[in-house]
Amino acid sequence: MEVKIGKFFDSVTGFFTGGDQIPWCDRDIVAGCEQEVAEAAKGSSDEFRSDCIMRFSWALVHSRQPADVQRGIAMLEASLDGTGSPLQKKEKLYLLAVGYYRSGDYSRSRQLVEQCLKISPDWRQALILKKTIEDRITKDGVIGIGIAATAVGLLAGGIAALARKK
Repeated sequence: MEVKIGKFFDSVTGFFTGGDQIPWCDRDIVAGCEQEVAEAAKGSSDEFRSDCIMRFSWALVHSRQPADVQRGIAMLEASLDGTGSPLQKKEKLYLLAVGYYRSGDYSRSRQLVEQCLKISPDWRQALILKKTIEDRITKDGVIGIGIAATAVGLLAGGIAALARKK
């Protein structure tokens, strides 16, 4: 019985805290990747520099800092047009989808993950992100309905109380 109660409380907590499977990145990792990009700019090969920028973009969109996420989105959007291979495009689209998810723009995130899945329909990481986005949209809708129902209930209760006083 205790196990069932524990699972119930865990699911309720997960529902309201928005627990997802997307990893977070600490500020020190972001700073390390930024330093790596700065060092790579000093005469490294284009491929190495590109790899460093991708790691930095990954760190930014997975950051807990909203400003970092916005920087990552801007970097990825600026570099998306110059992407040659479908593999690189898929990875950039995925990271953009993560960034938009982290910033709360779920519809844009879903559009981008759909583009990823057009390139690679069986990509597990993108499929998981798509499910996470859809779950979040559903959860936000349920919470919104709950808030609206509570407001209507309070309003109806207030009207009923005023009617009783008269």
